[in-house]
Order: sequence, then C-alpha cells, then structure tokens
Amino acid sequence: MIPFNKPYLTGAEQDYLSKAAALGKLSGNGYFTQLCQTFFEEQYGFGKCFLTTSCTDALEMAALLLDIQPGDEVIVPAFTFVSSANAFALRGAKIRFVESKADFPGLDEAKVEELISEKTKAIVAVHYAGVPCDMDVLQQLADKYNIILIEDAAHAVDSFYKGKALGSFGKLAAFSFHETKNVHCGEGGMLVVNDPQLIKRAEVIWEKGTDRAALFRGEIDKYGWKDFGSSFLLSELQAAFLFAQLENLAGIQSRRKAIWEDYSAWFSGKKDQIQVLPLSFLQLLEECLKGLGEVGFQTQPGNYHLFYLLFEYADLRQEYIQRLKEKGVLAVFHYQSLHKSEFIQNYQPEEFVRHLLNSDRFSDCLLRLPLFYQLPNLLVES
Repeated sequence: MIPFNKPYLTGAEQDYLSKAAALGKLSGNGYFTQLCQTFFEEQYGFGKCFLTTSCTDALEMAALLLDIQPGDEVIVPAFTFVSSANAFALRGAKIRFVESKADFPGLDEAKVEELISEKTKAIVAVHYAGVPCDMDVLQQLADKYNIILIEDAAHAVDSFYKGKALGSFGKLAAFSFHETKNVHCGEGGMLVVNDPQLIKRAEVIWEKGTDRAALFRGEIDKYGWKDFGSSFLLSELQAAFLFAQLENLAGIQSRRKAIWEDYSAWFSGKKDQIQVLPLSFLQLLEECLKGLGEVGFQTQPGNYHLFYLLFEYADLRQEYIQRLKEKGVLAVFHYQSLHKSEFIQNYQPEEFVRHLLNSDRFSDCLLRLPLFYQLPNLLVES
C-alpha cells in the first residue's frame, strides 16, 4: 500500500533527542524550544513565538488571550478543521461560518463583510493548502470594523502573500507541526503573537496562568497564579525533533515542490515535464479515472502542502477511492462542512440550516492524493 502520508525523518532527529536528554530539561521552554522559536522569529519576521502541543492549543491560547466571551461572534470558514471554530466555541462564542470560493476551498473574502455585526470579535483566516487568503481585504475589514484578524496557518509554514510570510499579518497566528504537515514533530503547534501588547499575557497563559517563565529568567524570586492558562508548552523532546526538521526546511520544500509540480504537469497534459514521480504511478492514477466524468485539480501551489482532485459528485469520488485502494494507493478526502455538523445543529441551529453550496461541494467532491517527501522512492521500491 502506498500511504497517503509517511512522516519524513531528516536523520538528525535522534542526535537532537539525545542532546535534549543530556541537557536534562525535557518539560519544555528549554534549549530546543528557544532554537525553534528564534528560527521562526528571525526567518519570517514573526513577533514572539510560543511552541505548543498542537495548533489546536495555539488557537485555544488565542481565544483566551483575546478574552473571547459568550455573546461574542467569530467568523470562521465552514470548510476547515474543527479546531478553527471549536477553540472559540469553547469560550462561548457564536461561530459565523463563511462560504468557500467557487473555484477554491479557501474562504471567500467577498462573503465576510455581510457576516460582521456589532458582536463580531475576530475573523479567522484559514490558509487552506498553504494558499494565502487575500490579506489586504481581510485587514481592511478588520481595521474598518475594529475587529481582530487571526491567521489559522496550520497548513502554511513557509508560505507567503506578496512576499511577506503568512503568520505575520494577523495579531495572532497558529501553526501546526502534526505529522501530516511539511515539517513536523509528530504532534505540535505554535502561537505567533504579532501584537507586542499581548506578549506578556501570552507567556502567562502559555505557562498555565503563572509567571513561572519570568522566575526561570531570574526576573522574580517566586511565581504565582496570575491569569487563566493551561499546560500549552511543547516538550523539549518534541522541540528537538522539530528543530531537526527546520534545519532541513529548504530541502523538504524543494522535494514537495517537485512532487506537486509533477501532479500539476500530469493533470495539465504536460507529461514531458515530469521530474520525480514514476510515470507508471501517474498512469495508474489516470487509468483509474476512466468513466468518472470530468475531474478538476488544484491549480494554486501554496507551499506544496497538498494536491487535490475535484470530482463532479460524491459517489464518483468514492468510486475512485475504491479503485485506487484496490491498486494499493490510499487517497483521502478532507473536511466536512462545519455548519452541517451534528454539534452545530444543537449549538447553533440557525447556522446548521444555512446553505453554503461551495463548502458542501468541496466536502463531497475533493480528494487528496499522496504527497510526502519519500513518495518517489517508495513508488520505485514498490
């Protein structure tokens, strides 16, 4: 079986895990945590970075940091992972779901303003597949209505909008280092705080509501409970693993780019431009499509996080999944529209009955093909 994903190891992870163990601090906010956070701050011009146990935790930190309260409203794409909305629903916020574009799963910026009310606290810009939202439009809306712009950049490591790194636009941004992402540590995430006024409180929330980090820096002689918070820190072992990935980010991105471009060239009919994927594999993908109607495909590369096909109907997608599975290839669909979820039916029934046809179409018809560093070698070996 060719899996949908296979976590990539650079070769340095074991050495750094051993070094972390030798340093004797494993619980977080140590040597490797600082290396990773500094990497992002210097490489991409981010504000203060805080490694977390997941992107979900980073978003939940953001909700705490912004004092989201019952009665607040937060605008979130309908086609996204549940954490994009759940982090704010946990604080009692009402979620207003925005439609996808007709030709791309990302949020439709033209549909955001109609959802803004006097209760709107934040807009969550999800950069699907590492493809940037129109940050000019969203920032203008945030400024016009005095609301907070948050970037859900779970897919968007090393992705840019007009030459500026995603994650550097919003007051806050959240990243994922889950094993399916371009760089990973099994499970992990990061909150970026681009507003200097929020940094001090973010550190307290990050440290379980205490000022313990200040104690470790020698700034105070004892620490205490100062605010809401939780155990958000990533362990030093995971940070050590992640740093091995970050050191090899350029090479990882180069390989993913070559794979993405092979998919794009093949489905565009430019079969003479294939670089790394075996022709036999691409021919298998094409052979299994016979009789399944017109099939679209992703045209915006983003940061080469994923590559999708788009079928006309859900049953055609399911037939293709089954055909590939019989040939030993695992392809998977993606998000299910959050506004149609069982939870929203009970939590916000008025959102459950909304018709967001584009989001529902991507839920029913989008299929992701395998895309990971070792894919070309694995295909040759198989």
